[in-house]
Amino acid sequence: MKRIGLFGLMTALTLSLGVHDARADKSDDTLRIAWGSNGVMHNADNYYGNTRAGIWFTKSVWDTLIERDPVTLEYKGNLATGWTWIDDTTLEFKLRQGVRFHNGEPFDADDVVYTYTRMSTDEGVKIKRLVNWIGAVEKIDQYTVRIRTKTAFPQAIEYLTGPLPIYPNEYYEKVGSEGMSNMPVGTGPYKVVNMKPGEEYTLVRNDDYDWGSPKSKAKIKHVIIREIPDIQTQVAELLAGGIDMTPDLTTDLVEKLQGVPDVSAEQAETLRIYYIGLDAAGRSGVKPVTDVRVRRAISHAVNRKSIVDNLMRGAAKVIDTPCHPKQFGCVASAAVSYDYNVETAKKLLAEAGYPDGFELDLFAEAPAHEAEAIIGDLAAVGIQAKLNRLPWEAYADALAKNKASVFLTNWGSNSLADAAAIISYFFSNNADDFARDAEVTEWLKVADTSTDPEKRKEFYGKAIKRITEQSYVLSLFTGVRSYGYDSNLNFIPFVDEVLRFHEYSWK
Repeated sequence: MKRIGLFGLMTALTLSLGVHDARADKSDDTLRIAWGSNGVMHNADNYYGNTRAGIWFTKSVWDTLIERDPVTLEYKGNLATGWTWIDDTTLEFKLRQGVRFHNGEPFDADDVVYTYTRMSTDEGVKIKRLVNWIGAVEKIDQYTVRIRTKTAFPQAIEYLTGPLPIYPNEYYEKVGSEGMSNMPVGTGPYKVVNMKPGEEYTLVRNDDYDWGSPKSKAKIKHVIIREIPDIQTQVAELLAGGIDMTPDLTTDLVEKLQGVPDVSAEQAETLRIYYIGLDAAGRSGVKPVTDVRVRRAISHAVNRKSIVDNLMRGAAKVIDTPCHPKQFGCVASAAVSYDYNVETAKKLLAEAGYPDGFELDLFAEAPAHEAEAIIGDLAAVGIQAKLNRLPWEAYADALAKNKASVFLTNWGSNSLADAAAIISYFFSNNADDFARDAEVTEWLKVADTSTDPEKRKEFYGKAIKRITEQSYVLSLFTGVRSYGYDSNLNFIPFVDEVLRFHEYSWK
């Protein structure tokens, strides 16, 4: 993502003055959205695509069995009207009757069985953890299904609210993932009219969306989504009325756009967190960070509050937990906190045998504007960090091949409000685990499989204490998303970082 300078902004503003009527005239009842920094949606079948933009698209076109209220985080029946734990590994769902997919195919148990059986057994699914807890899916009758988990999996309800849409079995069996991506068919509040992958997607309101979903019927008739990678172009289009909303702004752009006529800009906190990962297990072959004293020194060296105040403009919050405090099981009181203390950091480095510091590579996914501040903080205690700022694909490849001993990253937990979606993802002795702490892994097994909520909290708390004591990661701050939009749009930012087109309306 590129930063836009004042000259570029004024040029765009000048452009907007000549076509202001494009913004003012909403008689066509169309919402025009641009995105670009969240990964091009190469595959609209989100089981195989897995981009943030894909999650947004999924929420509008498809439905899940359960919907989580985006404000209260309360679970509500969607394609399922109710559910019951039959035992620790069996969930029974009563399905909603009278629902049809956009192509007219009726929804029933066959669609649920087909979707979850296929996705939980296909090795090609992008994030296997989202579905690999599913052991079997059984049809009891036309509107009753049972999902059997491989082990006790109490967070199943939360996962079923996430990016696990139900597909029409007959259509999907005929066209496959590629066909579903080329012409998506769901039950959601919007129907797909046209797909131009990597360029533009056109949706129209599903006027039959009146069967009792907790998701509201769409208020705006048409949605046109444009893939525009360059933020300067997005801002120019916003000011000119070519688009009505973008979720891709940077902090400095929010400040520049505030006060511009007919445009609103704001930041909103999300479930995403930013952190520095440290290769305690030594998988990268870099020795210093295998020493807990070095890791603690790094934790004391980074001035997190300064980064928040100066780069995030205070919209984010400094955190100590390796999860978002709003996620279930993220026990903030269990976390060890590291104050910003240069002298303590230097002392720890000296005790570890590095009185003059050392050199290392800091890997980061572009743009990672906070990386420069982190490098400056590390230099102040003698650690000379070289920044390797890479596009997502190259960055992910570096981590997968164990090239990174220190890495700056962020994680949105696939918008799941459960600590398992981040702690268990990264500390369960899997390919993404750079700590390989056997105690943490065992505690997480208990937390992930207990049906007692208090026991889950207890063992997540144990894991959080150990992770922070050992400085396996340095949690930095909560993430924010910066939005720009037409002031005539009733826009709502949600903490799960999901755009809900059906909730927006014109004033």
